[in-house]
Amino acid sequence: MGRKSSLTEKQWSEIERRLLAGEKGRALAREFDISEAAIRKRCGAQTKQVKDVANQLVAAETAFRALPISAQIQARTLADELKEISMHLAGAARYGAATAHRLSGIAHAKVNEIDDAKPMDDASRVALSDIGALTRLANGAAEIGLDLIKATKDIKPEDDKPAPVQIVIGVKDAARHDDTSTRTEHPPGELSQPAA
Repeated sequence: MGRKSSLTEKQWSEIERRLLAGEKGRALAREFDISEAAIRKRCGAQTKQVKDVANQLVAAETAFRALPISAQIQARTLADELKEISMHLAGAARYGAATAHRLSGIAHAKVNEIDDAKPMDDASRVALSDIGALTRLANGAAEIGLDLIKATKDIKPEDDKPAPVQIVIGVKDAARHDDTSTRTEHPPGELSQPAA
């Protein structure tokens, strides 16, 4: 961890303001007795982002003013609708995250219903089935929020999907002493009923 900055937040704000106004980092570094690298580290990315957004706003305003009045009204109406949709999606993401949290908590509590000694008996199977259903619902509820988070990052959707895994469950008969166990393979997400 680097050493603490000798500048106050007010001084850093002043540096950011002056960088945006076009002053050079080298001159500011000399004036504030810090390294130019410290200024780049603290202000570089945000200063670039602010400049990029400002340029986009200027370009959008110029394009907007070039439209006929009727098209300006249509563009403004569409922009307002898009903002409203965005706000609704953000609200849905908040509710979805809360729902996912609640469902995951319920699924976690259901884990206590699994009998460690007999994980494949009927009661444990029902609990496992309930846990699976609750987990799928929780994951579904979280999708909008996760998609919004991904939209703000440079992540390709396929990068974060886990590969399917085949689950192998081994059941050992505790009454037998010859270490013979039965192995049953199930595709992911499925459990078969015990043979009668």
